[in-house]
Amino acid sequence: MVKKKEVRLDKYLWAVRIFKTRSIAAEYCKKGKIKVNDTHSKPSKIININDVINVYKNHINYKYKVTGLIDKRVSSEIAKQNYINLTPESEFVISNIYKTENRKKGLGRPTKKDRRNINKFLNN
Repeated sequence: MVKKKEVRLDKYLWAVRIFKTRSIAAEYCKKGKIKVNDTHSKPSKIININDVINVYKNHINYKYKVTGLIDKRVSSEIAKQNYINLTPESEFVISNIYKTENRKKGLGRPTKKDRRNINKFLNN
């Protein structure tokens, strides 16, 4: 495990396995779905220990506190030692209520237009 004094936000999010790739982490930063200490941040933002990172992903507002800085992707056990998950349980319950889709039985597969409307609804 490589510990550093300065780590970019996108690199950290990738290294602790919050995002699968660094480019996805950078994309979320550019879209404004990631905040560090309640301010929108660029992918190049340098993070420090005790920073609080808010990530809006899959209709859930995740909240993490940085406890260690790493810039290389490591195993999940080591990655979990470098942050504390502060996401409240109520966040998961509320997101499941809004995420469910009630489609009547017997209608078959959604049409292309239906699928686009569903995706538009879920991604906003």
